[in-house]
Amino acid sequence: MNYTLKQIPERTQKPRQSGLTMAMDKGLSIRQTEDFLDIAADHVDIVKLGWATSFVTPKLKEKLKVYKEAGIPVYFGGTLFEAFVIRGQFDDYRRVLDEFGLEYAEVSDGSIDMHQEEKCQYINTLAKQVTVLSEVGSKDEAKIIPPYKWIQLMRAELEAGAWKVIGEAREGGNVGLFRSSGEVRQGLVEEILTQIPPENIIWEAPQKAQQVWFVQLLGANVNLGNIAPHEVISVETIRLGLRGDTFSLYL
Repeated sequence: MNYTLKQIPERTQKPRQSGLTMAMDKGLSIRQTEDFLDIAADHVDIVKLGWATSFVTPKLKEKLKVYKEAGIPVYFGGTLFEAFVIRGQFDDYRRVLDEFGLEYAEVSDGSIDMHQEEKCQYINTLAKQVTVLSEVGSKDEAKIIPPYKWIQLMRAELEAGAWKVIGEAREGGNVGLFRSSGEVRQGLVEEILTQIPPENIIWEAPQKAQQVWFVQLLGANVNLGNIAPHEVISVETIRLGLRGDTFSLYL
């Protein structure tokens, strides 16, 4: 930090298991990536190349090299995994991970129907190759999953070998954990937390009000995901009680 302030919460240090900030790269150029990391690398723990953007991103290997040189792990969005699986190309997907030197992968079923046992088999297989993040929740706002099912899915996927489970919200923050208005499904989150340790969950929270809500509930070292690159510094001030929304949290 640039100067000293009292009554600032202690943040976990990288590489961390809690207090993670997962940023979503939806198509940054190499120069934009370099600028993003120049200001925010200390506050970013992992980057997701959103949905299947990696399929059409030019100079992908060069871009991944920029992240690697900054010590920031990268993974391809779960929608890409689903796109390979539904086409019967899971082995091709595994080869792509190796070809691009990825050490993380996301397993999801937000866009396709997949039996839980099948999903857990994919997690188990990939966990022997890379570190797996597993996303729970549907991208279909009409599909409401009851809390007990979220808990059962998260528990099973962690047992199958997932490093973290991700609570689905999409890049807009209007499905899964949230209502279409962006309002948090508070009862759902609180019930999940009765059974799943918070350090095992990354909560997708792209909207400021959602980030504030989770920090108020779980503190500075809550795991937050789908953070826009230009919002990473802002999120860090929310965590530390240095923005109006959380200003009184630690005083």
